[in-house]
Amino acid sequence: MAAEENTQTQPAITKDTGADYDRIINSADLESLYILRRTAVTYFLKMNNLSAVVFEDSEERREPSLRYLCGHPSDAILIIAADGNSVLIPWDENLARERAHAGKIIPFTKYNRKNTTAVREVLKKLNAGSRPSVEIPPATSYPLFLEYVSELEGWDVKCRTNSTHDFVVHQRSVKDDYEIACTRKAAAITSYMTDEIEKMLRNGKISCEIDVALFIEKELRMQGCERTGFDTLAAGPERSFAIHAFPGYTGSEWGTRGLSILDYGVVFNGYTSDATITIARGPLTKEQQKQIETIQYVFDTVKPLYAAGQGIRAASEKADALFAKSKVSMPHGLGHGIGLEIHEEPFVSKKTDAKALFKPGMIVTLEPGLYDPKTGGCRLENDILICDEGNVQITNSRIITL
Repeated sequence: MAAEENTQTQPAITKDTGADYDRIINSADLESLYILRRTAVTYFLKMNNLSAVVFEDSEERREPSLRYLCGHPSDAILIIAADGNSVLIPWDENLARERAHAGKIIPFTKYNRKNTTAVREVLKKLNAGSRPSVEIPPATSYPLFLEYVSELEGWDVKCRTNSTHDFVVHQRSVKDDYEIACTRKAAAITSYMTDEIEKMLRNGKISCEIDVALFIEKELRMQGCERTGFDTLAAGPERSFAIHAFPGYTGSEWGTRGLSILDYGVVFNGYTSDATITIARGPLTKEQQKQIETIQYVFDTVKPLYAAGQGIRAASEKADALFAKSKVSMPHGLGHGIGLEIHEEPFVSKKTDAKALFKPGMIVTLEPGLYDPKTGGCRLENDILICDEGNVQITNSRIITL
């Protein structure tokens, strides 16, 4: 059964959805929320004649969908059966008892911390019929797949694309009210920090890449966030020509004459923001001025295309056409979904299926950028919530002119 046919009924998404984020987060019935998400999985299992599915999050194979389905942050195995039963096998039992929502929690130590043993013993207790089948993560290595086949005698072990795991990834692309609220809180904290960074630039408290990166690291934790969404990218005029500066930040000057870029995000309750600002400190050359004007024009022109029912690839193609008129090209995609991962469905790119459409509840970045070894780089990135009608920009990134 196609994932689209099993999308959960979504309440109306308006520009105010999730804006009252603290109330929504604090009053959320998480137990019911995770049961609802797992119910969609069990429906998929039944429609595809599967008895159970295994999600595994470990250092070797990170799987954000495990947190999506039970709330446990990391390092665990989650087994969901077609009859609706679920078993979480965490590495940290204390953390699981505090944070997770699953039918049963059994510590990993009971199985000598061996994943195949844990899965085997849990599946033994399922009433799965005479020809049971179980799906394991598509990212499973071939040697580990063979271990599962050996351990799960009598089971049809499936490891494939178009799997239950892919179905859940697709489900995650459309956020529910709780996810929108968590993301909007992350975005609000990001916007506050961007304002503070501009103030510190103007009063001289920030002068190098390390200054801004360490401010972000400290402030996000003061605001109750878990971590950065990815390694902060702070690139001064000498390094902003790179799409993603390497290393992420150094002791070099930042926000000084020319073009500087800051790309960062913060994670609240697992959900990340993703924002990029450009600092344009004059005097600028004609080429630099043209660069920032082109970026702003493309951003403003394409933003209305981020709307329910509009083609995702069409937005990317429109941006490419606008850049081409200025005889330049953008060397990366126009945007991507954000959520439990910094890059997730949908991807706003010329590689995207032409039939793919924006849907209410998606939160997608819009990030046109241009980079030149002589003039430096300029990127403007904001997070956009797709609504039933139009969209709402939930971060306040801008090109800051000094």
